[in-house]
Amino acid sequence: MMSDPRAVLERLCTERGEDFAGLSRMLGRNAAYIQQYIRRGTPRRLKEEERRKLARYFAVSEALLGGPPDSEQGPGGLVSVKRHPVRVSAGPGAVVTQEFGKACFAFDKRWLKGLTASQPSKLSIVRVEGDSMAPTLNAGDDILVDLGDAGDRLRDGIYVLRIDDAVVVKRLALNPTGRRVTVQSDNPAYPDWPDCSLADIKPIGRVIWAGRRVV
Repeated sequence: MMSDPRAVLERLCTERGEDFAGLSRMLGRNAAYIQQYIRRGTPRRLKEEERRKLARYFAVSEALLGGPPDSEQGPGGLVSVKRHPVRVSAGPGAVVTQEFGKACFAFDKRWLKGLTASQPSKLSIVRVEGDSMAPTLNAGDDILVDLGDAGDRLRDGIYVLRIDDAVVVKRLALNPTGRRVTVQSDNPAYPDWPDCSLADIKPIGRVIWAGRRVV
């Protein structure tokens, strides 16, 4: 688990495809500022304003970048949702785990309530792998999963499912005459799985939001 703010920032840059010089300019600093902070330890700590700006840019907790520990309810009406170290397959692969530390995404409280009535503890951010849900969801997308929106609340929509030893993301279409479902891929290159039992697919939660890097 990473606790060094420099290692966290470098990892975020690698994951998101950001360059040190661009982040330095965003902070109003010379192009070498972030590289010197990460590689040489100068400055020893980021200024509070710089740390806050970077945390908002990467949508993570300030605590990961050297700030004080924060609670679930952050400053300015922000709510933190934990990002869990698992990728959900949108293809034939199985589960891929990866260490992300205690990274989280921060959402506006009122905006989040407009999406779901579930508490933040019932929400999770995970990453998509594969292309079976393209173009709706693409590999590398971060998705917000409502773990409280399954079971008796199940309805047509996109869900994270556990099937045997794999965790996958698929679209469900419920049979109106019974508790059977068709598991669908938005990518027409992948076949549907008709007439599935809920006991076999085990819905974990409903996908209610997705974020991706624009290239």
